[in-house]
Amino acid sequence: MSPRHPSLPPALRLRARGALANETGRFESERREAFHDGWDLPEEERLLRTEVRTERPRSALTWNRSPDLPFDRSINPYRGCEHGCIYCFARPTHAYLNLSPGLDFETRLIARPGIAAVLERELRSRSYRVAPVALGTNTDPYQPIESTHRLMREILEVLRDFRHPTAITTKGTLIERDLDLLAPMAADGLLRVGISVTTLDPDLSRRLEPRAPPPARRLQTIRRLTGAGIPVRAMIAPVIPGLTDPELDRIVEAVAEAGAVAASWIMLRLPLEVAPLVRAWAEDHYPGRADKMMGRIREVHGGRDYDPSWGKRMRGEGIWSDLLARRFRLATARHGLDRAQPPLRCDLFRPPPRPGDQLTLL
Repeated sequence: MSPRHPSLPPALRLRARGALANETGRFESERREAFHDGWDLPEEERLLRTEVRTERPRSALTWNRSPDLPFDRSINPYRGCEHGCIYCFARPTHAYLNLSPGLDFETRLIARPGIAAVLERELRSRSYRVAPVALGTNTDPYQPIESTHRLMREILEVLRDFRHPTAITTKGTLIERDLDLLAPMAADGLLRVGISVTTLDPDLSRRLEPRAPPPARRLQTIRRLTGAGIPVRAMIAPVIPGLTDPELDRIVEAVAEAGAVAASWIMLRLPLEVAPLVRAWAEDHYPGRADKMMGRIREVHGGRDYDPSWGKRMRGEGIWSDLLARRFRLATARHGLDRAQPPLRCDLFRPPPRPGDQLTLL
């Protein structure tokens, strides 16, 4: 066990958290550290708990032009994520809120109530042109606080009413709550779901993703969704070289048996503050493998912890990346997961009538 990071107060107790530090965000002018004040008085131990604040959203749709992504718009009902996945590429976004990408990202969350009403307004705009919208691309929309805030449920009701093509990515089992909305959308060709499976090892999953459902429970979610007629793509993401890559073939087999109709993979990405967080995590949990893991990561990213270049950031490059891609192609072909999914339908999009709207003649 590595020594406690100076950003953490001595009496602060962590339970089921991914990050081991709470470094000041990169935009802050001052760096904060906990230190002993010289008083020989015992401090009362305090458990770090999750806090949720609210934000009034001015917009619901986020637009992107990334050539690496198959969508140009997304919706994020929450900022930060309680799942606490140490590898989460979204951690650096918390610095924009003057919060730490470390423990703040998984304990100081922001919910955006009213986002469904804002979304409805944007979809009714005369300038809006329909195309699939993605949910879960930054932080998980079905993280634990969704059970009380229900923002994802409200968003889905708007998308259903507008008959809008929708793609959801999650590792949360709360998605099963919304089967009554999701199944009819899937039946009309309006919905696809991606379930993230990083490892089949429950102990490794608990360390990597401390508050996310364990692997067996995610496989059960795939079964329940596919049983309701919802096409599920298993997302083997991220693949962590030197740690989870030996499981690639077994994960493909497991998700195929659970009913997934397609699969994809993404190489581990370590942008900005994520790299030191993952390095400290590896040295703490797997000290015998940490150097090999970080060395392999640098090999696939051109000698750096991360290469953000288009076309490289999702897959990496070099012999190890090529080997993983080849193994993935063979495994998905063997289990029938290499077929392309049909595009989501955009021709059904219709703004629903509002009370007082004039009826059309045709």
